[in-house]
Amino acid sequence: MFTIKEIDRMLETNLTEFKYQDTDNVIEDVCSIIDSAQSYAYQAVNIALVKRNWLIGYRIAKEELKGLKRAEYGEKIIKELSRNLTEKYGKGFDRGNLYHFLDFYKTFPQIVYSLSGQSKGILSWTHYRVLLQVEDKEARDWYETEAYKETWSVRTLQRNVSSQYYYRLLSSKSLSNKREEKDNNEYNQKLEFVKNPIIAEFLGFSLDTKYTENDLETCIINNLQKFLMELGKGYAFIGRQVHIHTECEVFYFKRK
Repeated sequence: MFTIKEIDRMLETNLTEFKYQDTDNVIEDVCSIIDSAQSYAYQAVNIALVKRNWLIGYRIAKEELKGLKRAEYGEKIIKELSRNLTEKYGKGFDRGNLYHFLDFYKTFPQIVYSLSGQSKGILSWTHYRVLLQVEDKEARDWYETEAYKETWSVRTLQRNVSSQYYYRLLSSKSLSNKREEKDNNEYNQKLEFVKNPIIAEFLGFSLDTKYTENDLETCIINNLQKFLMELGKGYAFIGRQVHIHTECEVFYFKRK
């Protein structure tokens, strides 16, 4: 028989993928175990799906070589494979998907390192489906790195790809120039975040605009005002400038 302390030590070292906590609320503790287990299972399924689809694409590519890369031979393989797999496994193996698997292998051959456990990790299959839309390798590699590092959702990744976020960043000022501007102008440093393409797009600014504090305030308030109006009844827009009362003083901020 193991003691409670011995079991706790084993949990800390052997079940790190699950969230186990021991608080005064047993309901919350059990819920955290269930949620972490579901999250772990979801991640495991995603990883298995990526590996499966990559390996299918790899195997099809090797079979293509037997036909000396002739297009008609490749089409014949895909057609026959799709028919047999659909009969045996059902949906998910139509010709379109099989071509996606093939493109996936050819576009991301480096994932072989993830299959052997030597890589830092891989994204979900749905993420890679979005990345396959990007033909430019440099842009695609950047999206892949950022999606993994910043834990982008599929929706965020699709939005950034569709809006050509990578190219808009390239068209903005270089990072070194931004650093010089920050050093030379403290005021610009405070507003530097507005130069982010997503924020600038939301506020209606162009990337080369010289912003003033009034410009920033006006754009933010205009967008907030429209947002509150769209919410309908139960919300009110009081005003752009209001008194702020404290126990000792009264403040009033007025635009120039």
